[in-house]
Amino acid sequence: MSEWHTVTLEIPFASHKHALYAKQTIEVDAELQPQAVKRTLDVKDNILIGTFNTLTVRLARLTVNAFLENVDLVVRTLEAFSEEADKGR
Repeated sequence: MSEWHTVTLEIPFASHKHALYAKQTIEVDAELQPQAVKRTLDVKDNILIGTFNTLTVRLARLTVNAFLENVDLVVRTLEAFSEEADKGR
């Protein structure tokens, strides 16, 4: 039986609302290999917490890399549009 590898990342955001936006945006996309990768996303205060359980170290690296690319895209989008979006609410 294979052993699972666990990686947990904590990403700080400017606010709880921004961390929640990131979580909601990223969790929409399912993992491509759900039998080999388990992902849990949580928000605590202004921190997005991603926990990844994978069957191999290689999958851990690939999964974390993809997650960080998604976080980067969300952060850049928030920087560009969050002020305008917040004014509209």
